[in-house]
Amino acid sequence: MSMDLFAIPIEKLRGVSTQKSGELHALGVLSIGDLLEYYPFRYEDYRLREFGEVKDGEKITVQGTVAAPPSLQRYGRTARLLCRITVEGLLITAVWFNRAFLKDQLTVGRDIIVTGKWDQRRRQITVADSEFPDRGAAKSGTLQPVYSVGGNITQNWLRKKIDEALTQYGAMIPEILPAAIVHKHELIPRREAILRIHHPENTHEGQEARRRMVYEELFLFELKLQAYRAANRKQPDGIAHPISGEEIRKFAMALPFELTDDQKQVINEITYDMKRPYAMNRLLQGDVGSGKTIVSAIALYSSIRAGYQGALMVPTEILAEQHYRSLSKLFEPYGIQVALLTGSLTDRKRRDILASLQMGLIDIVIGTHALIQDDVIFRNLGLVVTDEQHRFGVNQRSVLRRKGLNPDVLSMTATPIPRTLAITVFGDMDVSTIKERPKGRKPIKTYWVKQEKMDQVLGFIRREAELGHQAFFICPLIEESEKLDVQNAIDLHVQLGLALPDLKIGLLHGRMSAAEKEQAMAEFAAGQTTVLVSTTVVEVGVDVPNATLMIVMDADRFGLSQLHQLRGRVGRSEFQSYCVLIANPKSENGQERMKAMTDTDDGFEIARRDLELRGPGEFFGTKQSGVPEFRLANLIEDFAVLEQARDDAAELTALPEFWTSPAYDALREFLRREASLQAEPLD
Repeated sequence: MSMDLFAIPIEKLRGVSTQKSGELHALGVLSIGDLLEYYPFRYEDYRLREFGEVKDGEKITVQGTVAAPPSLQRYGRTARLLCRITVEGLLITAVWFNRAFLKDQLTVGRDIIVTGKWDQRRRQITVADSEFPDRGAAKSGTLQPVYSVGGNITQNWLRKKIDEALTQYGAMIPEILPAAIVHKHELIPRREAILRIHHPENTHEGQEARRRMVYEELFLFELKLQAYRAANRKQPDGIAHPISGEEIRKFAMALPFELTDDQKQVINEITYDMKRPYAMNRLLQGDVGSGKTIVSAIALYSSIRAGYQGALMVPTEILAEQHYRSLSKLFEPYGIQVALLTGSLTDRKRRDILASLQMGLIDIVIGTHALIQDDVIFRNLGLVVTDEQHRFGVNQRSVLRRKGLNPDVLSMTATPIPRTLAITVFGDMDVSTIKERPKGRKPIKTYWVKQEKMDQVLGFIRREAELGHQAFFICPLIEESEKLDVQNAIDLHVQLGLALPDLKIGLLHGRMSAAEKEQAMAEFAAGQTTVLVSTTVVEVGVDVPNATLMIVMDADRFGLSQLHQLRGRVGRSEFQSYCVLIANPKSENGQERMKAMTDTDDGFEIARRDLELRGPGEFFGTKQSGVPEFRLANLIEDFAVLEQARDDAAELTALPEFWTSPAYDALREFLRREASLQAEPLD
């Protein structure tokens, strides 16, 4: 759709008052273009059907004749109107609730069209909608679009406004896909597709309209990623790190453990990228506990040895402090200076770190989003690592990148997704994957128990404590909530103290001060605390090898990937570890999640099931990850189309003439407004 339509305010449409325009704005409809692309999420089927075509309880639309005068029954404020109607020679009963005004209109012999739920045993339709043909049946025989509405905006009003916009501005809808692609996939013209999405004559027409617009959405998404990737690779304006393979081998050999084959492979991929004069943009995905952190440490070491500084951005202060301790210890023998920059530092300490960073006295800085503040200036930034990259918005990651002269970027995630989907969704990134477990690690045994078995869970804690091991106990909430019937961390901390008086019980949650959190974690890491009652602040990255038991209270309240992250906090030593999920799920979805967790501890399989259960928007964390929430497309159902769109976009951007073609100019203008996409602007 041309930018002209997006430049026409919605207020230009007749009948859109100041109040209505405000309510449309709340729905994201600011312009005529937005309105025409405000697609229905389903259709109400008002096509006439025969009783033999539908099952008991299904919705049906039939046309018949009033056979007898109606009767009106009242129950308090509820009015029930019954009328006998002849349909296809069959006498049925139509029932309306709170439609008493229809009584006088239901005259014997008058034709009527009713839509509602069919009760086969009673030969009865509970009517949701009805029309009289002698007054003009606007809905009968049609598929009526159903839109998301809010405020005082009704379905009928919105349908009318969309119809008016199509009539007044429909001729301005241009074709934006290259003709060769439209022909190749036998797509209907764009103008026709938008019209038919709002007004399909039949199911096939609606499917063809959706197919056209789904392809377009995915193609534009992939085109932006591919164009950004191609533009990035055409310009050798990145940092070429002169990395010594021998020096990396010596560093790896000095580690107290042997790297897995997967780790070696991804280190080779990363260092190959870093040696080249093109800016690296690589995603490192791996299961929890697969050893991504040491891979990132080797990448940082390589950057420092090449004469540059490194930055590691993580989502929480607890994780930042943990990385700071482990990397400081790792790099101390090599004289590499590591600093911690978080929001809880004193002003003086912060000023000292910022000055040292700007002078180049600090080699690696680890921190939270505090790293992207304006006063953080590097002398020579060469590598940016973001841990749990989906926790940061695209803008946050790009701000950190701009603090150097096109530094290399390594993003890490422990929420693995199938490689083909990762390559397609994160199309502007190269993808490295670690699937292998570190040597000596045993699979974590997972159990699902009902809350009535709490005594057995306490016995389990005691047995592990007798072996000198520790346990995490996770709760969804910090304090008691009237709205949710879930165990909370503060109460549970007290209860466990009473139930296990001989054990020291710690407490950790997000409302504690940074110093209190650090002390709670330090005591647990040192083995002074046997059980740590915590909220999900321990979900990511916390590493206590002596902890062998993860207990999650009200586990059905958590998503699959989050449960898998929590499970990954144990199983980090040669000891057998366990995960106990305490839950009484009422929904089928909750039961499916518990079953999935006990079936497998493979993060890739867990992610696949999570994707199916939750859908892509929630799974990817749409608002944070940069993956757009498409208007029509579904990353799972339309994956084959996504792959085709990716291939088409790659083929098009590989043509030298594409970059100077009118098609590129037109698409570039269109893409400028797609601010939610993964890649940065092409400028």
